[in-house]
Amino acid sequence: MAFKTICTTAFALAMLAPLGVAAQQRPPAGLAAPAALPSYADIADLVIASPVIVDAAIRSAARIKGAEAATVPPGSTRYYVEADVTALIRGPGAIPPRVGYLLDVADGFNGRQPKLKKLRVLLFARPVAGSASQLQLVTPSAQRPWTPDTDALARRIAGEVIASGAPPVITGLGSAFHVPGSLPGEGETQVFLTTRDSRPVSLSILRRPGEEPRWAVALSEIVDDSAGPPQRDTLLWYRLACGLPPALPARSTQSLEPADAAVAQEDYRFVIEQLGPCRG
Repeated sequence: MAFKTICTTAFALAMLAPLGVAAQQRPPAGLAAPAALPSYADIADLVIASPVIVDAAIRSAARIKGAEAATVPPGSTRYYVEADVTALIRGPGAIPPRVGYLLDVADGFNGRQPKLKKLRVLLFARPVAGSASQLQLVTPSAQRPWTPDTDALARRIAGEVIASGAPPVITGLGSAFHVPGSLPGEGETQVFLTTRDSRPVSLSILRRPGEEPRWAVALSEIVDDSAGPPQRDTLLWYRLACGLPPALPARSTQSLEPADAAVAQEDYRFVIEQLGPCRG
């Protein structure tokens, strides 16, 4: 499809409107292969936001100027890119063998334009209504250099997201309870989470004198005594590490005695520490 046919003013503005955030955000980083595997959370963010994920090779990149490039950040250039699809990793159905999309790229040293042609990339995108061959990147950094590790991670997360029984999106914290044991320092705390689809999720923290606290997450109303913490870099870990606030709100412990509320707060902090940071 010819570039001049696609980039009419009306079409370009329709494609550009949701990319307005590019003026406040850095354009896609690292057109060269990254030195390290992107974090699980970074790729999970893209996978979850993307109805379409494509492994593709860039065929051409035409620079866009004028009004259609008015929102490009300083030091960057906007391109209309056409890419040949190598594989459809995620999508609602078939996809044309060639797709087009807009891309903002940081200029190189001395304003040099990057070499995009033949670059193999992963595209995290959504379809453009009324144009089957057009895609829209979900964020300004949603074109990623293809590497075997990034490809494998994107595929793994895509499989986790669509799997039966995938963990729900965490939206907040509900009530917390603490029951002291018969010995000093013994007790159990349970924290109920709120989720987007109202599925039950809870955290349980068990303390015994002289032992490291143990905690587990339950994805049903029944707490399995054999359950444990989620494995790092899994969708359940991501939902918790990236979705939980750093501390229990006062309303979660308002029905508890002050001493029990303090222990519940401490136990919740222990879980957050064990989960580790969402990124990094």
